[in-house]
Amino acid sequence: MPRIGLLAAVVALTLVACQQTSAPLGEQVAKAPPQPVAPPPPAMKVQPAIVVPPGVKLPSIDFPPGPLYYCQIASGKTNIEYEPRVESLCRRHPEMGPCQYERNACRLKGGRVYTQKGEEVTLAVEEEYDRLVLRVRFQGDSGGPPAKKKN
Repeated sequence: MPRIGLLAAVVALTLVACQQTSAPLGEQVAKAPPQPVAPPPPAMKVQPAIVVPPGVKLPSIDFPPGPLYYCQIASGKTNIEYEPRVESLCRRHPEMGPCQYERNACRLKGGRVYTQKGEEVTLAVEEEYDRLVLRVRFQGDSGGPPAKKKN
């Protein structure tokens, strides 16, 4: 029995200690400090419009059916062929690497690249494409980091 009395005393003391004298609800609200207002979420970054440097005209990307580009060489005109999946990518994003690779292959043969609409894809256009996709070029012939000298 003494344990029950001790337990009852502990519970009673706990209840008394936890009780607060409370004011009516309206007074509590009036006395409550103002809650800080959370700052608004940061504004989403808006992508800047594509600004093409003067003198550079980007070809339109509404390609007609058929080959996207042709290569004009002194000996004639040849179509630049892409694998079907790459061609569908290049129709939407001509700035991508696989598209640029084939155009550069034409230029290495001394040719000039044109769209089927007759718009030339110049090196200035390629530079603008590189800027649009923030492409980084690494030199493959560097052989790695420089070796440390032994003392």
